Amino acid sequence: MSFLKRIFEGFSRLPVSGYASPKSAVILETADVSPSDIMALYQRDPACKSSVDLLAAASVGMGFYTTASEGHERAKEVVDDFNAEVDLDGLLNGMAKVLVACGNDFWLKLTPEKLVELRRLPVDAVERIECSSLGENLNIPFKIEGYKLSHQHGGQVLKPEALIHWKINTVASSGFGIGILHVLLQTLRVKGDTRPSYAWMKAKIEKIMPRIFEKYAGPDVLAYVEKADQNTVSQFQNAIRARSEEGTWLFYNKPCDIKPVQLDPRARFEYYVDHIVNQFYLGCETPLPRLFSTPGFTEASANAALELQAMLVKPVQRYIKRQVERCIFAPVLRQAGYDPSKVQVRLNWGSPKVPDLDIADMLRAAELGLIRSEEFRKNAVKFGWELWEPEAFQEAL
Repeated sequence: MSFLKRIFEGFSRLPVSGYASPKSAVILETADVSPSDIMALYQRDPACKSSVDLLAAASVGMGFYTTASEGHERAKEVVDDFNAEVDLDGLLNGMAKVLVACGNDFWLKLTPEKLVELRRLPVDAVERIECSSLGENLNIPFKIEGYKLSHQHGGQVLKPEALIHWKINTVASSGFGIGILHVLLQTLRVKGDTRPSYAWMKAKIEKIMPRIFEKYAGPDVLAYVEKADQNTVSQFQNAIRARSEEGTWLFYNKPCDIKPVQLDPRARFEYYVDHIVNQFYLGCETPLPRLFSTPGFTEASANAALELQAMLVKPVQRYIKRQVERCIFAPVLRQAGYDPSKVQVRLNWGSPKVPDLDIADMLRAAELGLIRSEEFRKNAVKFGWELWEPEAFQEAL
């Protein structure tokens, strides 16, 4: 039997009224890299933290404003009031960092049947995702059925309606997303050999570097004291061990040979170190580390790198915009008696565009009576005109 025929028969056994069989097995999926480990890397590695902060700020840091279709200003006010009540701007700023770093973030709806409050869950709160499969004979994840909390957070299984699951960079049908720091903690296995993660290798280099300075700034010393008794040898041992970090001179009135252990100048590791560090920076997906650490990084190359970074930020912005409109704005509008498809309350990044005022146009509008004299005076002050209040003007006369 051909593969396509088996797939067709598998789908034909599904009930007509649904997409997945009610008897289909539940597929349990856990994150292959612990979110706690990812956020620990974010908190402890300067390159990771600065890269995540930059991408998060570029995605949501400029803030947002809302718009609605003409004639539905009241619906916009309902959404704006809700945003202010739950501090949506602050929630998005906090979420963006975890989303960029881990690829996931979870918000709890305290009352799913009526959305009035949102709370961000700890990054490691969700232990696994439970999905239904396409059918009894197709072990393929199809629909998320629940989110299993870790034991320390209660261990309950929450329905999908109780959470807002933010995720980016999903692979195939995975329920979890992938953040930029994910790849830095992954090992690679090729034909039985395992390559350590780049985060481990970079941390190992950084751990060894201070030891190298300690070892060769005050190197090991081999001392041969000819015909010395045990008491003299002990005195030399104590003097060498107690020497300062800057080194010290030792004097003896008999033949003596002292040889410090030097680092072989032929040992050149900078190419290997540069390769590992470059791979690490590629994983951070931002030019920020290179801008501050690489000599000769010109303004032109910096601008080109920032343009490439914008290509990474824009999909994240589009995703967050659609998720907010679908999972937050739409329920809030329906609760208030509005049809979201008609009022079309939208999230827009940045600040509302204000038309530029021209003083000549204002003067003409005042002459035609389109604006009152008080309105003209208030706008003229914005152009730097020093105007007196009418009462003060009369007193000056």
